[in-house]
Amino acid sequence: MSDLPYRPNVGAVLFNRDGLIFVARRADMPNAEGPAGGWQLPQGGIDEGEDPRVAVFRELEEEIGTRKAEIIGEHPDWLTYELPPHLLGISWRGKYRGQRQRWFAMRFTGEDSDIRLDLDPHPEFDAWRWVKLSELPSLAVPFKRAIYDILTESFAGFAVR
Repeated sequence: MSDLPYRPNVGAVLFNRDGLIFVARRADMPNAEGPAGGWQLPQGGIDEGEDPRVAVFRELEEEIGTRKAEIIGEHPDWLTYELPPHLLGISWRGKYRGQRQRWFAMRFTGEDSDIRLDLDPHPEFDAWRWVKLSELPSLAVPFKRAIYDILTESFAGFAVR
């Protein structure tokens, strides 16, 4: 596992006008049990040579059907997580051991109706909702929980109305 690189990735903590954050349920985990249940933040790979700030808007559009957002903050460090052993060799065709992520706090500037999970022919998510930032770690799958703890602390100032 240590021979494999990390996949370059961006993620968005998308805040609405009420200071709540967007979370979505992975379409490949609709029956996951417990509070985690496959809920996560929008995130995705950075294309070779792509600026992370460009990538985060592209990923929002690909995953949730809208670019109606503005960057309001950025976590200062790249954060990494490793895949659990049962996903190694499966996720990303076995090319990566985990992800190296640049995270952005973003303000959603649209309306709920602008969020469209059905625009992609193979949607990553099948449901979404707004939640309090403090709830984020408890919704995460275990291998992402440490990063979500960091983001909860780092972006707490944006969780105000």
